[in-house]
Amino acid sequence: PEPARRWLGGLASPDRPGGPLRSSTRRRKTAALRAFYRFCFGEGLIEPDIGAVLDLPRPGRHLPEVLTVEEVDRLLDAPDPDRPEGRRDRALLELVYAAGLRVGEATGLDRQDLSLEGAFVRVVGKGDRERLVPIGGAALAALGPWLDDIRPGWIARAERPGARTAPRGGPLFVSSRGRRLGRMAAWRIVQEAARRAGVQRHVTPHTLRHSFATHLLEGGADLRVVQELLGHASISTTQLYTHLTGERIKEVYARAHPRA
Repeated sequence: PEPARRWLGGLASPDRPGGPLRSSTRRRKTAALRAFYRFCFGEGLIEPDIGAVLDLPRPGRHLPEVLTVEEVDRLLDAPDPDRPEGRRDRALLELVYAAGLRVGEATGLDRQDLSLEGAFVRVVGKGDRERLVPIGGAALAALGPWLDDIRPGWIARAERPGARTAPRGGPLFVSSRGRRLGRMAAWRIVQEAARRAGVQRHVTPHTLRHSFATHLLEGGADLRVVQELLGHASISTTQLYTHLTGERIKEVYARAHPRA
């Protein structure tokens, strides 16, 4: 199928108008072409099934978006401390970045999972794997006002008279109606903080997790330690961040070196 090969090859050409397509896009187009040839072969329109010899492009390595330390600082400072929601949002953002949490892990936390005295949080991640993650002073300082001043009143709104306290102390993060904070609400909190901070790119809760891992490695943390903190089952997943820090080093070098 030489015409098909030439067409697919052109999708990856740097001379293509608009530039070469990403490998994921080329994989989809190749798969669609193979399915078309397979259909034609099944209908007796072609002989043999020439689509079977079309190779799928290897999937490319997607490097996640990472914020600079200065951008993270601005984002964490963005919630309004004079509003109850702002103090909750600051506590949530600080904890997600301090512990490298997935959004579902953060919203799934109960009060009993957090130890302010021990400065750690117990996290149940993918595959029900449990890990203990230390949290720093900035996160502890943000969590205190939320837990002491705001959360008790909001939790009380959801409790019926005579009802027992929610198991395990109830959700760590709740809405103003006392309900457990949902994943989408957490997404909106992160994106609103990014907007207020003037961060000019798409930011999600996972961006903070990526930034947590990258900043640790840039600071000299051992890869195995970062793997444990993130709750990765395989070190190969964590190794993605070593490629990312390498790319960032190249960018800094290109900007800073006079003969780069």
